Parts: sequence; C-alpha cells; structure tokens
Amino acid sequence: MNPADNAALGVSGRIARAFLTSQITPLLALVALLMGVFALLVTPKEEEPQINVTMANVFIPFAGATSEDVHNLVTVPAEQVVSQITGIEHVYSVTRPGLAVLTVQYKVGQDRIAALVRLYDTLSANRDWVPAHLGVGEFIVKPKGIDDVPIVSLTMYSKRPDATAESLAKIAHAIEIELKRVPGTREVTTYGGPDQVVRVTLDPERLAAHRITVTDIERALRATNASAPAGSLTSGNRAIEVRTGEFFADARDVAQLVVGVRGEGTDRRPVYLSDVARVTDGADVPTRFVWHGENVKAADGTVRYTEFPAVTIAVSKKPGENASTVADALMARVDELRGTVIPDDVQIALTRNYGDTARDKANKLIQKLIFATLSVVALVWATLGRREAVIVGVAVVLTLATTLFASWAWGFTLNRVSLFALIFSIGILVDDAIVVVENIHRRSAFDHAAPTEMIPRAVDEVGGPTILATLTVIAALLPMAFVTGLMGPYMAPIPINSSMGMLLSLAIAFVVTPWLALRLLHRHFAGAHAAPASADKLSQRLAEFFTKAMTPFLRAEAGRANRRKLWIGVFVAIALSVALVPAKLVVMKMLPFDNKSEFQVVVDMPTGTAVERTAGVLRELAAEVAKVPEVTSVQAYAGLAAPINFNGLVRQYYLRTGGEVGDLQVNLVDKHARDRKSHDIAQGVLPALQAIAKRHGADIKVVEVPPGPPVLSPIVAEIYGPDYDAQIKLAKQVRAAFEATPDIVAIDDSTLDAASRVVLRVDAAKAALYGIPVAEVARAARLALAGEDITPLHDGSSKYAVPVRVALAPEAMGNLDTVLKLRLRGQDASGRGYEVALAELVRPLTLPAERVIYRKDLQPVVYVVGDVAGGPGKTDSPLYGMFALREGIAKLATPGGLPFQEHWIAQPSDRFTAFGLKWDGEWQVTYETFRDMGIAYAVGLILIYLLVVAQFRSYLTPLIIMAPIPLTIIGVLPGHALLGSQFTATSMIGMIALAGIIVRNSILLVDFIHQRLGECGDLQQATIDAASVRAKPIVLTAVAAMLGALFILDDPIFNGLAISLLFGIFVSTALTLIVIPVLYYAATWRQEAERACAPGTEVQPTHQGA
Repeated sequence: MNPADNAALGVSGRIARAFLTSQITPLLALVALLMGVFALLVTPKEEEPQINVTMANVFIPFAGATSEDVHNLVTVPAEQVVSQITGIEHVYSVTRPGLAVLTVQYKVGQDRIAALVRLYDTLSANRDWVPAHLGVGEFIVKPKGIDDVPIVSLTMYSKRPDATAESLAKIAHAIEIELKRVPGTREVTTYGGPDQVVRVTLDPERLAAHRITVTDIERALRATNASAPAGSLTSGNRAIEVRTGEFFADARDVAQLVVGVRGEGTDRRPVYLSDVARVTDGADVPTRFVWHGENVKAADGTVRYTEFPAVTIAVSKKPGENASTVADALMARVDELRGTVIPDDVQIALTRNYGDTARDKANKLIQKLIFATLSVVALVWATLGRREAVIVGVAVVLTLATTLFASWAWGFTLNRVSLFALIFSIGILVDDAIVVVENIHRRSAFDHAAPTEMIPRAVDEVGGPTILATLTVIAALLPMAFVTGLMGPYMAPIPINSSMGMLLSLAIAFVVTPWLALRLLHRHFAGAHAAPASADKLSQRLAEFFTKAMTPFLRAEAGRANRRKLWIGVFVAIALSVALVPAKLVVMKMLPFDNKSEFQVVVDMPTGTAVERTAGVLRELAAEVAKVPEVTSVQAYAGLAAPINFNGLVRQYYLRTGGEVGDLQVNLVDKHARDRKSHDIAQGVLPALQAIAKRHGADIKVVEVPPGPPVLSPIVAEIYGPDYDAQIKLAKQVRAAFEATPDIVAIDDSTLDAASRVVLRVDAAKAALYGIPVAEVARAARLALAGEDITPLHDGSSKYAVPVRVALAPEAMGNLDTVLKLRLRGQDASGRGYEVALAELVRPLTLPAERVIYRKDLQPVVYVVGDVAGGPGKTDSPLYGMFALREGIAKLATPGGLPFQEHWIAQPSDRFTAFGLKWDGEWQVTYETFRDMGIAYAVGLILIYLLVVAQFRSYLTPLIIMAPIPLTIIGVLPGHALLGSQFTATSMIGMIALAGIIVRNSILLVDFIHQRLGECGDLQQATIDAASVRAKPIVLTAVAAMLGALFILDDPIFNGLAISLLFGIFVSTALTLIVIPVLYYAATWRQEAERACAPGTEVQPTHQGA
C-alpha cells in the first residue's frame, strides 16, 4: 500500500496494518494468555465481594448512674464529639443504666485504619467534655469490619453420656493456638462452655457465727494473693533473688486463707475461708448453653432428634487472604490434631466453610465461563465458518485473560460478582471480534486486493463505528461504578470489569484478530472472489425480507400513515409493559434470596428471662426445625449469639448477650441434593416456629443470609417525637398496625418490657452512725446478688485467667431475705467494732424498671421492625408490605394531638412540633440504589449522546440512534412477568447495559446508511440495505450476548440481569432492525430529496455493501 492509501486509513486500519505482519503480535498474545493464568492463580477466591465496611463500638461506663443521667451526661455529648469526624455515615447509640454504647458507622470505602485513628484522636482530644469528678470510666473502642466475620465454624460435640460442655471447652481452648498458627487466620473464638472459676460460696449463717463479714473476705483475698520481689541475697559470689508472698495456685490455697481470728487471749485461733464458705474449683454456674442437635437412628430403627453438649470454634481470616486456601489449611490442621489434642470420641461438625463455598462458586462460574465461550465460538462456527470461529475463540480467551489480570490489578477478588461480570460480558466482549471477522469474511468475497491490503481496509471500514459502539457500552456501564452505599462496591466489579474488558477486546480485535485472519483465512482469500452460493442465498433472502417488510414504511408521503401506525404500536407496547409493575405482575425488590445451605432463628425472650427457660424454648424450636427433611443439624446458643455472618455484623448480633437471648443455627443439605430453595424451607417452617414462640411469649425472626447489603430488618419504622415516653406509646400503636397487617411477621420493637426493679435505699444517717461508708454497703450488696471476681488464680497452666469468685449459693442469690442477712463490720465513736446486718442499713423499694434509650444521628428514636412472610401466590418484597402498612399507620392517634408525618428519605428536621415516622430497612437501600442507578443511567445516556454527536456531527442523528433504548422495556418487563421473576437491582443493571448494547446496533445501521448516502446512494435503498447487510453481524452479536446471559439465568441473584439481557436484546434487536432505519428515513427523507449528488460518483453494487 502506498503512503496515500495508508493516509486514507483511519486509526483502526493503521493499527491493524502495523500488527498484521509484525513478529511481536503472537508474543503479545502469549503474554496476554500468561497474564490470565497468573491472575487465576494469585487472585484470592471469595464467595462475596470484599466490602470495606468500617464500624466501631464505643463503650463508655458510668457506674451507678441511671439511664437518664448516662443519656444526658455521656451519650449526647459523646455523639456531638463523634459526629465531628469526617466520613461518618451514621452514629447510633444505646443508653442503659451505667453504660453508653455508641456505634459509629463509616461510609462505605473509608480506609479502616485511618477511620479508627480519627475516632481515637477525636475521643482522646475531647476528654474534657466529661468532668473529671463525674465518675465516668475510660472509653473502650472495639472496631468491627467484614474481616471479623468467621469463614469457618467447627462445632465440637461428643455422644458419650458423660461428656460435658466444660470438657469440650478445655479441648477447644487447647486447639485455639494450633488453629491460630495457620497462615492467614485472624481471630479464633470459642463459643459456649462455662467459665472456669474458683467459686467461694458464702454461708450467711456460718459467717454470722464466726463474726466474719463479706468485706473481711474481700480484703483478705486481695491482700493475700500477692507476691513481689524483695531484693536479693549474696552467697558464694552469687545473687539469690528473694520474693515475698505467694500467689494462689489452686483452690486449696484459697480455702486455707485466714480471713479472721476467733476467741480471746490464749484461746484465739484463725478462721479459715473454708470455715465460712464452700470453696470449689471447676465450672461456674451456667450463664450460656451451646448444644448440637441432629436426628439419630436408634437401635429399633426409629429416628429421634437428639441433642449433645457442644462448643463452637469460629475462625476469621486476615484481609486480602484467599478464603478457600485458609479454610483448607484449617481443616487440614484439624485432621492432624485428631487422636492427639482432639480425642477420638469427640466429633466435629463443619457448620460453616465460606472457603469451600467460595471455591465451589468460583469453579462453577469458571465452568460457566468456559461453556459460554464455547457457545459463542460454536455460534460463529455455524454462521461464518470453522476458521472464523477459531479466530473469535482466541480473541475471547485473550480478552478474558487480560480482563482477569486487570481485575486482579484493580484489587478485586475472584468472587461471584466479578465472575458473573465476565460471564455477562462474554456476549459483549466478543462483539468487536465478530464484527471485524465478519467484515473481513464478507469483504474478501469482492475485494480483489492482496490480503495484506484488504484486511486493514476491512478493519478500518467497521473500525470507526466499532470504536464508537464500544465507547457507548462503556459510557452506559461505567457510571454504575459510582453507586453509593453498600450496593456500590458490591456491584462494582460489573461496570469496572466489563468496561476494562470492552477496551481490551477492542485492542485485541484490532491487533490480534487481523493477524490471525491473515494466517487462518488464507485459503478463503486464495479462492474465487465470488461469494459462496449459500452466502449469496442468505444475502438475497435478507434483502427480500427487509424490502418487503420495510417498503410500506419508506414511501415518502404514501408511507406516512404506516409509519404513524408503527410509532403508535411501539408506544402502546411500551405503555403495556410499564403497566405490568402497578398491576403487580412484575414485583419490585432489591435482591431476591439466594439458595444457601443455612439459615438462622433469632429468639428474644422477655427481658429478665432465666437462661434455663430460654434454653427450654430453644429446645422446643430446634426439635420442630429438625422435623424438616432438608435439615441436617441444628446448633443452639442460649444466652449468647451464634457466630455472626455479614448480616449479624451490620445488625450487631455480636452484642446479644444475657439470659433472654438465643439463636438457632440451622444447617441444610447441599442445594444440589434438595428440590426446595433455602428461602422456601425457612418460610415453610416459620408458622410452626411462630406458634411455639407465641406460646412462650417470645419474639422470633427467621434470618437468612442476605443476598446483598444487609439491613437492620427488611421493614423498619423509626419513630421520632418531642418526648421519649410519647415515642414509646406511638411505637406501641405502630407495632399494633404491624400485627394487624396480613403477612407481616418477625415483628419486634426496641421498647423493653422489663420487670420492675428493686432499689436498696441506704439509710445514710444510720450507716454513718455505724461508721460504714455507703459505697461499702453497695459493694457488699452487689457481691451478694451478682457475685464478684476478687482476684485471679495463678496456676501456671490456664490459657484464660481463672478468677476467684465470691458469691452466695445460686439458690440464695435470688432470695433478698438471705442477702439482707449478710453482715458488715462497723464501729462506734469510741472505735469499738461490731457487725451490722445489711437489713439494718437498707430499705428495699420496688420501682419501675429503667428504660433503654436509643438514638440515631443525634435524635432519640424508637424502632419497630418486621418482615414479609411471602409464600405461594404472595410476594416477599418488603416494599409491598411497607405500603400495605400505611393504611394502619394512617389511623394512629398521636399523644397530645400533635401532627404526624411520614418521612421516606431522611429523618424529620424538627422533632419538637410533630411526631415523625421514617421508613428504613430495605426501602432505604432500594431507594438509594435505584436512585444512584437512575442517575448512572441518565449520565450514561448523556455520555452516549455526546459520543454520537462527536462522531456524526449532528444533534438529530444521535437521538435517532438512541431511540431503541426505550424498546428494551418491551422485552425486559414482559420477560420478568413471563418467567415470574422479580425486577431487582441486577435487572436494572441489565437495562443499563442494554442501553449501550442496543445503541451499538443503531450505530452500525446509521453508519451504513451514511456511507451509502456518501456514495450518492438512494435513501430508501440505503435504508433497506442497512438492515439487510448489517442484520447478520447485529444478530450474531445479539445472540452471542444472549448466550452469555443464558448461563446466569439459573442464579437466584443474577437471574434478573439474565432476563433483562435475554428478552431485552431479543425484542429490541428485532425491533431495531426495522424501527431505526424507518425512523432515520422519516427524519431525513425531505432533506435527502433536496440533496444533489456530485456528478460522476461511482456507486457500488448492492451486494457488495460498504
């Protein structure tokens, strides 16, 4: 090619010419392939994307203060201090008597270390907001993040009749350090098992007989359990260390402690602790229970649900570590410990293995990726030929390899979203290669030039519209990367990986594809330059079809009525499609439930319930759950929370402690071995569980692993107002409205129906007369009622400190009369000492229980939460449940007659003039996600318009090119209705992607018409030729994209994305081939009729096309 010809080529043609015969081209392809292999090997595998969610709990103790005092003096000032910090999304607080807990939630994406440093610095720099004399304790900051969620949970149990939680806990503590040695592990925690203590059980009668008081015992324990260096002795030129005192080494040392002296004169003798109390070493009084339940086949063949004491070890991983690698190493270490640290009779149930699920998910998706690629290659083979299919296949493999490397370099892990992004992109990534190969294939039939000259011209012919089409798809997708909230980083791999893949596929289509075409299609080039008979016949049929279909719309004046009917038909189809949403034939939901192998039952008993009663309710619930055929085992946690997942992290289940709380961890058989999905199983067992809970006065929630960003509850009503008592009253009415609304379940609120409290009012005057400080009275009462850890044991072998705990017998701790018999030592003015019973110094008063005060973003709030049951013929979308609640909410009677306002987006700005209800939960995430996606959609359309304006230098032509975007609705919404699927956030992603995909087809059509008109072709014939000639590459790329979507159709989360692509591409492509050429004709026929063509211009035959 001479310099003039080279200058006539565009950018794409010059790139193709530069690499067509270059020796570096195959080396670049090899490097690209190796980059992909490297990325597959080193990219960490996880089930879900890593979302940088930084949270921190700030605990501020204020011993002895009422909740009102803590609220006013600690919580409110602390919130004002913390809210100064940049990057904070929300500040929550819970105020209890004696304690304020602030939860600082940072915006998604904030650097964890920097965020925590800012929090510490701000709190430390503002310590002066608490007066030094107030008695407020030091704050404690406990950060939480996604890496605090355990990836592996091991439940240890034994079927031996004499097995106890205590013995299992000892084994668990022994293997904790062994598991911690596994590279990549972060935190190893044991759930369950009683504390190991030396318990000093006081006997009030013996104490009184020996004239020993509780304070005597406390002082003796603290003073005696001491040892300190006293210096050294020098003997024989050697220094010998001297220490004074010894620590308690075991329970015998504690029992032999001298706590007083009895008798007078020569009859005085020591009183040992064993004389006035029972000293035991072992498990403490249980405050929590953990057990493993499963169906066991008895000797007679019957199957019975059986429970075994258990403990659970949960292990989390360090940031950036490969979950599957760490999990495999943990399981290998456990196997090594069997028979040594782990006895043979101890069984281990693997109740969580996110590494295994991550690997399985990754392997399955990589398999789908391969199948999708092979399907696209088979499509090209069937339509263009074997060699063309090889070229396209190589282009796809290289594109995927480089995209995987780019994804790793960007910082993404290999997770379900990033892999789905690649599968979804297959059909888009292959478009460039298909268009280039198809045009080389087509042009070779009539271009008699040498292949080294013809190929660059063929690439250049479609290079301009291909570049523009690629940029339009990127313009449609990339704005989604700026979606805020939890959903933004969750879905970020889709726009970023797809956009990087598009750019890389464009480069490969211009660099590698021509090089391969020159070498693989040489026989085709060397053959006759006439189109094969089959190709001629196909082209002829397409031309005949489009001539017959489009001619009635293309006659200038005569076709106007037909064009009007076409526009009306399109508008009616769009309107009918949109009407499916208000008709509830298409249900809107944030994300559908995934099919997991577990779910959780969260139980809340009335405040103050004994842990034994909670355990009894859990046993009944577990037995009911075990009746479900798909359930393999159940782990129950009474008095503590189960190991958290991402849902529990955001809902702060890790703070759930106390006798009234409990969890059931329900494990299911593998999803491939059952017909029902986990959501259907959970919803199926819910009515039976609710009946049991109602009988015991418990609140239960069936909590499933969230398919996306978790929330406090699917439906959340936040009640604001001028007075907290009034807010509570209004919240009770709101809860009643929840309970009266059909299908609303898992109803709960933040108002605690606590029992009344007993206040021991100290007679300060009498205490002063006896010489007993009020603080000593309070300490003695606390020691008697709750027990107190006085000093630790130093046995030299325990991993965890063993406290010496002084308390009354468990049965006596609940008896106030026994407590009041305890005696304190006082003295009169003359210094004579004597014992005074606690009953003489205090007067018991029964008062209402103190309330717990919740706040959110500097305002007091009361929460009412619920969920939607769903079921056959019903929707499980919380949005519809929320709208159903509004009828009951409208009937609320506000305290004091103040106005009542509903708020959908933000908190009420003025809580003093009206009561407010702010809807939160899934609605808030849905609103923010669809708002941001809508903005991204609009930005994408604007960018597409600007790109097309720059290419065609027209303001009208881009509007014509973008006209098919609304046509996608005709496919997307009816497609969801036809398959009975919900329209979700992933469906919206599909619609956004469709904007770029469909515009690319329009660009190919309009660009072809422009080329023909530039050659002085007839407008009507150019319009028909555009559809007939470009139909093949457009349909090919459309089917390729549909094939990619087909492989994600069975995924519960990305089902909506697949439906949007499948039906949207199918309908819009079919309509685009007719509507866009006709629309272009209708918009330009008058101008074209007046345009004069330059004389002597040569027009190519129709079958040769440009």
